Amino acid sequence: MAKKILMSVNMRCQKCRSEALKIGGQTTGVTFVGLEGEEKDQVVVIGEGIDAAGLVLRLRKKVGFAVLISVTDVDTSE
Repeated sequence: MAKKILMSVNMRCQKCRSEALKIGGQTTGVTFVGLEGEEKDQVVVIGEGIDAAGLVLRLRKKVGFAVLISVTDVDTSE
């Protein structure tokens, strides 16, 4: 079952946004990475077998302050 991980990340510039997407995309098992929110300050990662806490730690180290908002199951059988 795939998981949808929603994280709020403090991104000050376009370079921070692209770095956050790059980190999300390099994670093993990821099928989708995107930005959400009114100010595009939330990173959405969908995939199987993703370590949500580890992903947040990598974002904190490379981009800035990050908070895990939610982890939900996603039905991908279409």
